Amino acid sequence: MERLGLIAGNGRFPILFAQSAKAKGISIIAVAIEGEASPEIEQYVEKLYWVGVAKMGKMIRTLKDEHIEKAVMAGGLTKSHIHSKFKHLKLRPDMRAINMWYKKLRSKHDHSILEAVANELAIDGIELVSSLDYVKNLLAEKGCLTKRKPSENETTDIEFGWKIAKEVAGMEIGQCIVVKDKIVLAVEAIEGTNETIKRGGELGRGKVVVIKLSKKGQDPRFDVPTIGTETIDYLKEAGVSTLAIEAEKTLILDKEDTVKLADKYKISIVAV
Repeated sequence: MERLGLIAGNGRFPILFAQSAKAKGISIIAVAIEGEASPEIEQYVEKLYWVGVAKMGKMIRTLKDEHIEKAVMAGGLTKSHIHSKFKHLKLRPDMRAINMWYKKLRSKHDHSILEAVANELAIDGIELVSSLDYVKNLLAEKGCLTKRKPSENETTDIEFGWKIAKEVAGMEIGQCIVVKDKIVLAVEAIEGTNETIKRGGELGRGKVVVIKLSKKGQDPRFDVPTIGTETIDYLKEAGVSTLAIEAEKTLILDKEDTVKLADKYKISIVAV
């Protein structure tokens, strides 16, 4: 039986990943991030260990003690922790995390941090692989996924915003923007996608277009664009009429439920 390590963050994806792996006969050893991962994941894994977000040494020792040679990352982390007041007292990083943070990081961008984590795992013989290799069925297929198609104005806004969103993502600012009438209303930064959608909806006063995509050269091992039912609820609350995502590079969690909810709210989802 294949054994795989899972570094679990927040959201539904770690749970769905563990469910899918279990159905394929893969044994999962999960290292769940305290304050981020859901306890529900315990139902679908062989073993579950809890570690602090800055306990790099403990995380790697746990995986090594379980003789794990391959691991995946699934789920997000609350980015604002990095810039929180008294972060060192709150997160209590261990020496390995401190050494990585101050001596090995090229920058504090998401990609650089996650790449550094992957390198630390590799030092101890643990290869970080892409979660997408195990859940290809969750990737968005190209085309309109909902009953309602984007209107002519919404299509124009998607075409207008797509290049801008790609540039913003390429500069590692964020992976989501909100557009209306060829005006950019909101750009995702450290606050995350949901807050960006909320702000853009308020500024546009409804019927806005959200574009969420991957950056150029996206490393599929981490930070894959993801939507789900929670996203659709945020879209509805913010008055979003259309969501444009990137085909074959965006995960749709609970796909059937997500599309059904979008249809209920008459929100168009198109994968470009």
